[in-house]
Amino acid sequence: MQPVHRPTDTDRPDLLDRLRQTADDPARRILFTGATILTMDPALGTLDTGDLLVTGSTVTAVAPDLQAADAAHNTIVIDAAGTLLLPGFVDTHRHAWQAQLRRTIPDVDDLAGYLTTTLARCAPAYRPEDMYTGTRLATLGAVDSGITTMLDFSHNSRSAEHSDAAVQALVDTGIRGIHASMAPHFGAWDRQWPADLARLRDRFTHPLLTFRLAALATAEIAGPDLAHGPGLARTARELGIGVSVDAVFGAPSSRAILDWARAGLLDEQVQLIHATGLSRDAWRAIAASGATVSLAPASEPQIGLDNAVPAIDEALAAGVRPGLSIDVEVALAGDMFTQMRTLLAIQRMRAVNAAHASGAVGTVPGRIGTADVLEFATLQGARTCGLGETTGSLTPGKQADLLLLTTDEINNLPLNDPTGTAVLGCDTRNIDTVLIAGQIRKWAGRVLDVDLPGLRAEAAASRDRILRTATG
Repeated sequence: MQPVHRPTDTDRPDLLDRLRQTADDPARRILFTGATILTMDPALGTLDTGDLLVTGSTVTAVAPDLQAADAAHNTIVIDAAGTLLLPGFVDTHRHAWQAQLRRTIPDVDDLAGYLTTTLARCAPAYRPEDMYTGTRLATLGAVDSGITTMLDFSHNSRSAEHSDAAVQALVDTGIRGIHASMAPHFGAWDRQWPADLARLRDRFTHPLLTFRLAALATAEIAGPDLAHGPGLARTARELGIGVSVDAVFGAPSSRAILDWARAGLLDEQVQLIHATGLSRDAWRAIAASGATVSLAPASEPQIGLDNAVPAIDEALAAGVRPGLSIDVEVALAGDMFTQMRTLLAIQRMRAVNAAHASGAVGTVPGRIGTADVLEFATLQGARTCGLGETTGSLTPGKQADLLLLTTDEINNLPLNDPTGTAVLGCDTRNIDTVLIAGQIRKWAGRVLDVDLPGLRAEAAASRDRILRTATG
C-alpha cells in the first residue's frame, strides 16, 4: 500500500493535476483505497477498511477490496488510508444571501430581533450583486465544511435580477444547490414572485440545480401573500416542484398544518422547517402525509423559536426522521458538526431530564446516538430536500458527493469508533477532500478555485455598503 497522502506529500499536486485534466471525461474512474467507509446505506453499513470506485459523477462500487479496478484504463488511485470516507452533508435550509453579515447579531435572543435587524433594515439594501456575494460566500463556506448539498431558502427575491444572482452563485461554486425562492418580508420589491419561478426553472438548467417554492407557515410575520396555502400550492404543482415552508412554530402553525391536510396540500413534496411547539395532532398529520421536516438544532434554542426546543423527540415519536440545517449565519455557526453535536446533546439532556422528572422510565424518550445524527445530516437530509434517490449515501448508482475526513491527526488519533469520530471528533480542519458529482471541490484541506483575497475584499465592501444604507 502507498503512504497516506497528505497536503505535504510531493505527489499530491501531480494527483490533483490528473484529476483536473480528466474532469470532463464521463468515463473517468477514481478509486479510493484503504478508507474506513461510512456508507450511510443500511444494506452496506460501515466498512472498517474498504475501497470505493467513482465513475464519472457516480459511485459505481463499494467493497472491502476493489484493487482489480486499479488495472483499468484511466483509473486514478487515491490512497485514503487514515481517513473516514462518507457521503457529503446535506444542509436542508440556509438563508445564504446573508453571509456577508455573518455574526453581526451573535447575541440576538428572539425572532423579533432578527426580523428587525436583518430582514427589515438590511435586506432592502441588497442589490443583485450583494445577493451574489452573500450566496457565493455561504456556498463556499458550506463546501469548506463538508456540505455538498444546500437548500438556499432565498427570501430576498426583490427582482428577477436578485434571483438570477443568487442562482448563479450556486452554479458557480459547484455545489448541489436547491434554490427555494420567496419574496422578501419587508420593503419594496417587483412583485414578480411566485410567477418568476417558471422563468428561473427554464433559464437555469444545470444538472446540480433544482428549484422549490419557499413560503411561510402563517401570515403573522409578513402577511398572507407569503403564507402557504391553495394558491402557492397550485403554483408549485403546476411547475412540478416542491414547497419549503419556514417559520413552522407553535399553535398557529399546528392549525395551519391541519388545514393543509384537510385541503390536500400536505404531502411528500412539502418540507416543514423548524416544527417547534407543534401539537400532537399536527405531528400525526405530518407523519400521515409523508411531509418532511428540517430541524435547525442551533437556531431554535439560541434564537428562541417558539419553545426553543428542537423537536427531535416529537418527530421521532411520530415516525418522522428529520434533516438538519444551519438557518442564519448572522447569529449562528455555519457547519454541520455543530448541528449534529447540538442536537445530540439537547435530545439526551431532554431524555435524562424527563426520566428524572417522571420517575417512570417507560414514559420517556429513548436516547439517540451518534449514528442517528449522522444519518440526519446525510441520508435523511437528502430525503428531506427531495433528493433521496440522488445523494445522501454512498450507494452505487447515486451521485459521488463525498468527503474524506482525516483521523490520524492530534484531535482524532487513534481511530476507534468511526461514527463517533465523524460526529464528535472531527471539525472542518479534518475535511481533506470534497467531491460533488465526482468533481474535486476541496483538496488537501483547501477549497479550490477561490481567489481568497478577492473574496475578502468583495465581502467586506458589500457588507460595508449594506450596513451604511441600513443605518443611514
